[in-house]
Amino acid sequence: MKIANVKLRVISMPLKSPFHTHLGTVTEREGIIVEVTDPNGVSGFGEGVAFSTPWYTEETVKTSLHILSDILIPMLMKNSIEHPEEASILFKSIRRNHMAKAGLEMAIWDLYAKMNAKSLSTVIGGTRAKIASGVVVAADSLSSSLNQIEKYLDEGYQRFKIKINPRDDYRLLAEILRHYPEIPLMADANSAYTLKDVERLKALDDFNLLMIEQPLASDDIIEHALLQKRLKTSICLDESIVSLEDAKNAIELGSCKIINIKAGRVGGLYEAKRIHDYCLDKGIDVWCGGMIEFGVSRAHNIALASLPGFTIPGDISASNRFWEEDIISPEVTVEKGYVSVPASPGIGFGINEKRIRELTQVEKTFKFENK
Repeated sequence: MKIANVKLRVISMPLKSPFHTHLGTVTEREGIIVEVTDPNGVSGFGEGVAFSTPWYTEETVKTSLHILSDILIPMLMKNSIEHPEEASILFKSIRRNHMAKAGLEMAIWDLYAKMNAKSLSTVIGGTRAKIASGVVVAADSLSSSLNQIEKYLDEGYQRFKIKINPRDDYRLLAEILRHYPEIPLMADANSAYTLKDVERLKALDDFNLLMIEQPLASDDIIEHALLQKRLKTSICLDESIVSLEDAKNAIELGSCKIINIKAGRVGGLYEAKRIHDYCLDKGIDVWCGGMIEFGVSRAHNIALASLPGFTIPGDISASNRFWEEDIISPEVTVEKGYVSVPASPGIGFGINEKRIRELTQVEKTFKFENK
């Protein structure tokens, strides 16, 4: 693969409504759009999904921009690659910084698929023409949560995720299921609990939830294994899984029955696919998580979720879930609870350059020498 240049654009856009968790509230989303262009002018796009502050992982937009600009892109300039997997392997010499790696690696995947006139889904082994869509309900009150659920039910979403914490879990879930007893519901704790809360978490078995996501510490595997033995409800690990090795250890220890795979969290599509393949072989359910993304990352998630092991509806909602106007064209839509997987080359969505220009805060271009 020959690369002529890489362009980084830091963009910022307000959410249509605030996104609340016990860790904080997101009202404005920053991100990094990565564009990798070949000598023929064909471009692939990726998205760095770190947040402005390190509340989800240690990465931020600023640290990702540094790692991309000063380390990963210069490394790519010095090393020729023939396949996107080689970029992922090349970047493994740099510790962590998975979201920076993923933004660049996924742009290379998009370019590679376009160069081969194939959809990204086809290139990575996807088997589905459409994927089931779930949605996150992250509100600051019960009434707001119920209003959101009513709206999303009308739009056909097939799985609902509610944010919980020890101050408001049992009552919140009980009220939601009293109003909507048949909805497929899961709870996301974002590490709000400790093993001291085991009885409180056991009480949530009453609700027959699809899963409880990441109840304990964000880097823990061992205590989750102890907790899973005490719960009937399946534990799903999110933040704890940043590599195939983490997934193997969690499965071996019995730390979870489900894994949430986010390409950005694990360093890109290559590692995400490796985790998917291992879980499929071991009979562990996986689903594709969301990061309040712009349309580029959402498009990559659609391709990822088309792999056969993604048996649970993921956090792949319509573009209008968060944005008045997204940065891709057409925007992602949900029809009767499903999102169509594009069959056109690459991610299958065009880039709304006018919209990106309006949102761009910082722009950097790196030109490659092709001999």
